[in-house]
Amino acid sequence: MKALGCVVGLAAAVVSPAASQAAPPLPPFSVVVKDGVATIPAPLTSEPGDPKAGATVVVDRQLGNCLSCHEIDVLRGEEFHGDVGPPLNGVAKRWDTATLRMIVVNPKKVFGEDTVMPAFYRVDGLNRVRPEFVGKPILTAQQVEDVVAFLAALK
Repeated sequence: MKALGCVVGLAAAVVSPAASQAAPPLPPFSVVVKDGVATIPAPLTSEPGDPKAGATVVVDRQLGNCLSCHEIDVLRGEEFHGDVGPPLNGVAKRWDTATLRMIVVNPKKVFGEDTVMPAFYRVDGLNRVRPEFVGKPILTAQQVEDVVAFLAALK
């Protein structure tokens, strides 16, 4: 029994402080498959998204950083538009709000496992997450709604 106590003590000692301080799980949201595509019809927050705040998140290199991969003509004043992902001009004509929300939350549910686009509101099933970011999504629920509002305005 003494050996078992040592093993338990050793296991407790190697658990990193960051793992024990992980953020609480994300609030649940409903995913609905519509015409074979996963969507999130209901907003993640009770406050509507703000397109202007969404544009700020899109260009912020510490948050959305969407411009590193996508071109967006209405943000042409910003530097360094990427060409890895498709241009986001007219994205609201291609996808409805529920699908745009799913794409921002977890694009693998729309584009498949091979997409390089990161999931901005996901904390489980990720690889190589730095300890200080375990359990924390890239964007908050409100930031997701703001980005979706911005994207929905790109017609």
